[in-house]
Formats: sequence, C-alpha cells, structure tokens
Amino acid sequence: MEQETTNQEWVKMKPAEIEKIIVELAKKGESMASIGLKLRDEHGVPRVKSSGKKLSKILKEHNLKVPGEKEHIENSIKKLEAHIVRNKHDKTAKRSLGKKIWMIKKR
Repeated sequence: MEQETTNQEWVKMKPAEIEKIIVELAKKGESMASIGLKLRDEHGVPRVKSSGKKLSKILKEHNLKVPGEKEHIENSIKKLEAHIVRNKHDKTAKRSLGKKIWMIKKR
C-alpha cells in the first residue's frame, strides 16, 4: 500500500498555490489546526501533505513561528486566571485551570 506524496489528480490547486494560502493564513495568526481545516473546507484540499510537504515544514521554510502545544496551554491558563478573577464562584473554570496547570507540570 504505497501512499502518493504528489498533488492528487482531483485537487485543482498546485503545490505552490497551497503554500501561498498557508503562508497568508499563518501571517493572519491562524493556528496549524485551523489552517488545515480552512484548506479542507474552503479550498478543497484534503491534506496539506498532498502538496509534498508537511504544514510545519512549509511554515519553517518561510520563517514563520510554529506555535507549540505548550504555548497554547499557557495562553489558556492566562485566560482562565483572568476569568476566575472576575467570576470567583465558577467552580468549573477552577477545575479546568487545575487540569491545565497539571498538563504544564507534566511536560
């Protein structure tokens, strides 16, 4: 079962066009997951890898920052802390904050 890494026949876009869209979305501040979803839903590209490269490799080639999971968790911790200051009785948010802090310490 051999996988094809070149542009599939039914994808109307060329790899250079896909790369251009990825760079534009990354410059707007989109996450890697949302870039993949927008390519699939709005442009009909089933996988970024069908262009021959992974999404992270394309972003690194264009010197764009690839946000890691740790940074994402830290941002959500900051948002939760601010929320808890405003809503002291929100027990669900406190529990969620505890889980996020545990995830950071685990890494």
